[in-house]
Amino acid sequence: MPKAWLGALLFLLALGREAQADTLVRIRSEAWTPADERGYGEFIAAIGQSVCRTVDSCLRNPANPFRASDPQGIRFQSDCADLPYVLRFYYAWKRGLPFSYVSDVSPRMRARDIRYSPQGNVVEAHRDVLTGDDALAVLGRLRDEISSATYRIHPSLDGNDLYSPAIAPAAIRPGTVIYDPNGHLAVIWKIETDGRIRYIDAHPDNSLTRGTYDLRFVRSSPGMGAGFKNWRPSRLAGAVRAPDGALVGGRVLIAANNQIADFALTQYFGTGARAEDRDWKSGVFEWNGQAMDYYDYVRARLGGGRLRFDPLREVAEMVASNCADLGYRADAVAASLATGLQNQPQPERLPPNIYGTEGDWETWSTPSRDARLKTAFRHVRDSVQRFLGLWRARDSRLVYAGSDLVGDMARVHAQAAQACSIVYVRSDGTNVGLGYEEARRRLFRMSFDPYQCVERRWGAVAPELDSCRDGRLKRRWYDAEQSLRNQIDRTYDARMDFSLDGLEAGRG
Repeated sequence: MPKAWLGALLFLLALGREAQADTLVRIRSEAWTPADERGYGEFIAAIGQSVCRTVDSCLRNPANPFRASDPQGIRFQSDCADLPYVLRFYYAWKRGLPFSYVSDVSPRMRARDIRYSPQGNVVEAHRDVLTGDDALAVLGRLRDEISSATYRIHPSLDGNDLYSPAIAPAAIRPGTVIYDPNGHLAVIWKIETDGRIRYIDAHPDNSLTRGTYDLRFVRSSPGMGAGFKNWRPSRLAGAVRAPDGALVGGRVLIAANNQIADFALTQYFGTGARAEDRDWKSGVFEWNGQAMDYYDYVRARLGGGRLRFDPLREVAEMVASNCADLGYRADAVAASLATGLQNQPQPERLPPNIYGTEGDWETWSTPSRDARLKTAFRHVRDSVQRFLGLWRARDSRLVYAGSDLVGDMARVHAQAAQACSIVYVRSDGTNVGLGYEEARRRLFRMSFDPYQCVERRWGAVAPELDSCRDGRLKRRWYDAEQSLRNQIDRTYDARMDFSLDGLEAGRG
């Protein structure tokens, strides 16, 4: 009996096992069509538009049209690197579409941590998901085999799951992935008419947050593969159609760069001729004869070719976004406290790198989240200064008809800040409310360390701090970690496994 038909027979036998029936993969389409890609984008957009706050609740949310077909008792989990793959596979599973993924990578040159390899990685292994596979087992393997290292691949290389798209409205869309080479991933769910990009992202504690694309997603040398990524077109070849319509067996083939119409390297090298990798910073971004920085270029291209700034609207929305991030942080700290980690002894050393590690520290600490929050607050200040400069220069890109931009921006900033309130529960059970400005003043006092009391997690001082139950040793750790809290830029390639004595000696 041919192997393909043997596989089809085994698949039909598997269908009879009721316990597996809800979780079996059944591929019915040989390839993703443009309609499938639009459907996937709509699926992502609906999740982004909803108010869900964890990956699990998002996939149980009415925004997910497939939720009723999920087996009872399933719990969806994902961190930032897993999220694009979990969502893509989930949609493929429910729609009967081909899916495969890079299951192993290795560094192009020697690297201490493959997630932050200086020259990026190469694909070592690929895994196809075929009819008859158990979807829950696939989700488990994705969590085990996918990391931010999976995305750290030079855009000129073929064989990986994603490609570098053109910076254009049809190419950057809901479902596009954004990779920050500092180890963070996000998925675009909406492009505003003015070109601003909204995204969703996940975290090790399974929370799901929302944000707006800006310079927190840094550019880097091409080998690190930073930036926008789309899923490569894929098709199932060599499969046999079973009597029930499922495609059994075969292998998944993915398109090469030269087979993809909107493949481009503009985001790495600019709009001119491609430079050598080592000269990537020299790339210039021009649109309609005007040179602009990369982030303005992205916004102009996605905003219909026009770059416009409404300073009052943007200041208000940036403050609201920062408030939302403070709320997400409150959720993360509360989840950490629920584990009781703050009651355990302080470890003798910090992890090898506080931003990129594993275990309890990765799940419950907040150094990366806190650094991005500080960057976001700084971005508000820098944007206000920029808007003032454009106004004084009578720049036509500024959409403002008033006569007192300073006063008007201060007014909308104050209104948005006044609407922001964060509440946390002290160690003695009493509530503390923090407004936006108070949280801003505390940014560099807020502890990222999950072994410290909640009061220190929120940068409290006496008398608010009096309810903290940390002993003298933890107080010393908190004081010694101030140099690390002062960092805005995340340094993933630095050794940070300091002892308390080392930090107090100024090595941090």
